[in-house]
Amino acid sequence: QVQLVESGGGLVQVGGSLRLSCAASGRTFSWYSMGWLRQAPGKEREFVAAITWIGGNTYYADSVKGRFTISRDNAKNTVYLQMNSLKPEDTAVYSCAASPAVRSSYTATDFGSWGQGTQVTVSS
Repeated sequence: QVQLVESGGGLVQVGGSLRLSCAASGRTFSWYSMGWLRQAPGKEREFVAAITWIGGNTYYADSVKGRFTISRDNAKNTVYLQMNSLKPEDTAVYSCAASPAVRSSYTATDFGSWGQGTQVTVSS
């Protein structure tokens, strides 16, 4: 099992920035990709970004390309999500997630384990 703990959420104005962090522990070597998912009220959980532990290849949802950047620090078993130019539609609970696969593209269902989540609210 892998344990994931997110931090860094909060309230920000439109156009602002936030940086989310995810500390992973446990059997992290069993998971080949790490990612971020989000779920807004009344909506399904959706894929935001992913990164492979080895190689650091990155993948993004079209809605966040050019604004969000995912990165990882293998030595610290930590994954980050830098979010810039935030929009009201980015408001959601953001969860860090782990996937046992490396894919050419990702959806939320590719991730088998995720953390409790952190709230991100973008006010207009």
